Amino acid sequence: MQIATDEGRWAAVLAKDHAADDLFFYSVRTTGVYCRPSCAARPARRENVAFHLSTAEAKAAGFRPCKRCRPNEPPMAERHAAMVGEACRAIEAAEEVPSLATLSGLAGMSPYHFHRVFKSITGVTPKAYAESHRTRKVREALTSGGTVTEAIYDAGFNSGGRFYAKSAQVLGMTPTRFRAGGETATIRFAIGECSLGAILVAATEVGICSILLGDDPEALVRDLQDRFDRATLVGADPEFEALVAKVVGFVEQPGLGLDLPLDVRGTAFQQRVWQALRDIPAGETAGYLDIATKIGAPKAVRAVAQACAANHIAVAIPCHRVVRTDGALSGYRWGVERKRALLDREAAA
Repeated sequence: MQIATDEGRWAAVLAKDHAADDLFFYSVRTTGVYCRPSCAARPARRENVAFHLSTAEAKAAGFRPCKRCRPNEPPMAERHAAMVGEACRAIEAAEEVPSLATLSGLAGMSPYHFHRVFKSITGVTPKAYAESHRTRKVREALTSGGTVTEAIYDAGFNSGGRFYAKSAQVLGMTPTRFRAGGETATIRFAIGECSLGAILVAATEVGICSILLGDDPEALVRDLQDRFDRATLVGADPEFEALVAKVVGFVEQPGLGLDLPLDVRGTAFQQRVWQALRDIPAGETAGYLDIATKIGAPKAVRAVAQACAANHIAVAIPCHRVVRTDGALSGYRWGVERKRALLDREAAA
C-alpha cells in the first residue's frame, strides 16, 4: 500500500489513519516536530505541514520526533506486544501473581490502560492469564510426581480449596483423578453412522465430552483413548445409544435443535470462544474477527482460530459456523466437505 499524493496523505492525517503509519511521516513547521499520520495531537494548519517518506528524511530537514506518537520508535502495536510479552514473563516467573498495579507500573501505564491493552492482545485479562498459567503448572506437576498439595501450592495457588472449586472446569475431574491419568473416571461412548460418515459420542457424568466425526470408526475410538488414556471407557448401553441417535438426528436435520449438557474442558480463553460459538444461531455464520470482537479481544484472531481447532465437541459447539472474512470456508477439524454440508443443511432448515 502506498499513498502517492500529498492530498491523500493529508486526508490520512485528518483521519488519524493507523493504516498509514510508517508509509510516511509529516512535519509541522511551527512546532519543529514530525509525527505519524495517526498522531493524536490536533492537526496543524495545512500550510505548515510537509510530508516525508522516512524518519531520516524528516530529521535531515531539521525536525525532531513528536513526544506523543514517538515516530522514531517501533509502531504502537509492536510496543504494546513487547510490553504484554514482558508482563506475561513476569507473571510466569513470579511465585505469587503480581497485582494489576505492579504489572501496570512495570509497563509504565495506568492500571486501566494496561488491563485494556493486555486483554486486546492476549484475549484474556491478566488475572485469567495468571490462572491459566498456574493451572498449566499444576497439570505438569501432577503428571511428574509429587503430591497433589505440593502441585497446587508450587503452582502459586494460595488455597487448595480455591483450586479444587475450579478443578472440574479446568481439569475435567479432581486433581487426584487427573494425577492418576483419569483412571477412576468412567466415560461412556458409542459410535453411530450418519450421512457425514462415522460419529462417536462420549460423555462423562457431567455431560458430553466428545463428538467426533470421521471415516474410520476405529480412528475415532483411538482419538478418544488418546485424550483419556487412563479413563475407563464403557461401550454404550441402550439409553446412551438413544443419546447418539439424538445427535445424529441433529446432524441430519439441524432444525431439530440440540440442547445437551456438555463437559467442556479448556483454558479460560478457549471456553469464552466456545461459548461465543454456541451463541451463533443455526443458519448463520461469523468470521474469526467477529468472534474475537465479541469476546472483547479483537486482536486475538489467530488465537480464536486455534481455539476453534482445539474443539472436540462437533456440532454441539458449532465451530463449523466460523468462516473467513471473505465468506470462504477455512479448515475444519473433521474436513471442509463436512463443514460445507453442515452449513448447507442449516441454511436450508
